[in-house]
Amino acid sequence: MKLTGYEDLRVQKTINSIYDAFETLILANDYEKITVTALAKLAQINKKTFYRYYPTMDDLLSEMQSRYSQGYLQITAHFQYPRDIAKSVRSFFEYSAVQGPAYDRITISGAYSGIRQQMVDQVMSKTWGASPEFQKLADWQKQMLLSFVQDTGLRVYHQWIDNNRSAPLEDVITLATALIQGGVEKLLSAFDQ
Repeated sequence: MKLTGYEDLRVQKTINSIYDAFETLILANDYEKITVTALAKLAQINKKTFYRYYPTMDDLLSEMQSRYSQGYLQITAHFQYPRDIAKSVRSFFEYSAVQGPAYDRITISGAYSGIRQQMVDQVMSKTWGASPEFQKLADWQKQMLLSFVQDTGLRVYHQWIDNNRSAPLEDVITLATALIQGGVEKLLSAFDQ
């Protein structure tokens, strides 16, 4: 249930408890092992209360994914692609770095690849999809370009997390920008020939 801020304080507290419990369970389990029973117990609500707000666990996960995607899209809404690729890479890393451990688990864990791909697809369609230069490409070229951008960005972020964020974020952004921007420029120039 998306909160508007006009809900009763008890409703806000319940939704926040559900989110907090869900994030805790995400950190401890693969998605398919999370149950409404475990979530309700951890959130200190009964199962009926959960179902009042979310028909299924998938609906809760989808809402969480949407919150993450929307937050990033608000930052990148004015970017022009491919011109602003460096800004986009920086924004992705800076945004991701402050989202918390549940976001990291969703972003890097194979157990959450489906929801992660939904997040990536939503972001890519609203960012690159609005690019006139991108629209000139053939479908297979678009797919290659998007796969390269998303796979490279996610892999660098994954490696940074696996290394316990030991490298300075600024250095990781510089590396990721060089890889992605250089690759995109090369791909686009190769497609022009």
